[in-house]
Amino acid sequence: MPTPGHSTASRDFDSVIIGAGQAGSPLAHRLADKGWRVALVEREHLGGSCVNFGCTPTKAMLASAQAAYDARAGAALGVHAGEIRIDLPAIVARKNMLVQQWRSGQERHTASRPGIALIRGDAQFVGDGGIRIGDATIRGRHTFINVGTSPRIPQIAGLAGVNYLTNRSILDLTEIPDHLIVLGGSYIGLEFGQMFRRFGSRVTVIERAPQIIPREDDDVALALRGALEAEGLTFRTGATVRTVSARGKAIEVALTTENATAESIAGSHLLVAVGREPNTATLGLDAAGVRTDQGWIPVNAHLETNVPGIYALGDVTGGPAFTHIAYNDFQIAFNNLTTDAKLTTAGRIVPYALFTDPELGRVGMSEREARASGRPLLAGTIPMGRVARAIERGDTRGMMKVVIDADTDRLLGATVLGHGGGDVVQTLMALMMTGASWRTYYQAVFVHPTLTEGFFALMNSVKPI
Repeated sequence: MPTPGHSTASRDFDSVIIGAGQAGSPLAHRLADKGWRVALVEREHLGGSCVNFGCTPTKAMLASAQAAYDARAGAALGVHAGEIRIDLPAIVARKNMLVQQWRSGQERHTASRPGIALIRGDAQFVGDGGIRIGDATIRGRHTFINVGTSPRIPQIAGLAGVNYLTNRSILDLTEIPDHLIVLGGSYIGLEFGQMFRRFGSRVTVIERAPQIIPREDDDVALALRGALEAEGLTFRTGATVRTVSARGKAIEVALTTENATAESIAGSHLLVAVGREPNTATLGLDAAGVRTDQGWIPVNAHLETNVPGIYALGDVTGGPAFTHIAYNDFQIAFNNLTTDAKLTTAGRIVPYALFTDPELGRVGMSEREARASGRPLLAGTIPMGRVARAIERGDTRGMMKVVIDADTDRLLGATVLGHGGGDVVQTLMALMMTGASWRTYYQAVFVHPTLTEGFFALMNSVKPI
């Protein structure tokens, strides 16, 4: 049904936006500000996964986990905090408050624009350009699909018979798990694994690949694994899960390890974090003629599908699944529709972060990807123990790393694993955006003592590989 205050007397719109995520909502707002008649269709909460069960809630709870870690680590710096008590219900309540604040802000922004008809429900393409929501059918000159993704649940014998957790349901736990088993040693699994370890849970992470965070270089993965193991997390890499079963109040996971050894691990809770799948199954895309690839919607560099007038934005395209990429998709789509701009995703430099502690900031190519390109390379790597500020903070976990095109002297990619890695790496991204030589940083004046000042030692480590 349309939200009160918004008219759908006309079923024809300038734009129909399916999904009020981090591309859909700002696109609806800005197009309405331009005088477009916009239908914004959302089946759940405004704000998408970021606001409701992604960035906002997880980073709020990670802040609590960080506070617990810092309090325990204070003795090494001469600060004694006494007994640390984790109040998980209070942590969850604070998380819920922040989510509601952001969600309410999205609702206010939408309600303040009379040009937006907010329609609640599931959208389905029905042919002839029609989109059905409940009993209503609407049409738009331009249609944008921003429906995001959901947790992928693997086909493992017995898994459906246990009360497993996903990245959504784990956010509402109010009792600390005794032993949390995590299926998936990548970004989501590691963030939650470290969080609940710091809350007091035993944590075992099971990863099918030979290393955690398989997308990253092996030296980076090894450094992060060492830091997490130092906190008490246990890992099983190269492990294939055979069955999952309930054993009284426990959940038992039977697996085969990398050396072909059979093993069973029993835990109180199981988190499934093995990837994401697109929310397109009920959209009826075949009726609109929109081509898909295993549910993902391929788009060109202008975010256009194979059907003129239909676009896909954000995670559902199968591209980099980050909030900031969805927002950039909005910027590209909006400017191309309302100005003479010809913005594209071609050559887009994509930074991202893994919000463990130490934090992993990455941009551009990894060393593995650069080597696969076949070009002549330079590379530099230093441990955070070479950075004065890290030593002074008493936290030298992690490393910095750059990969450079030897022919052009341009930076191809960078990694910062350390305190504030996601922030620090974006300074290197700025160098990539200018296309300047990596040697430019020899002329830079960095504030002393900062983590960014470590770039001097990093650049001095550069050599052919």
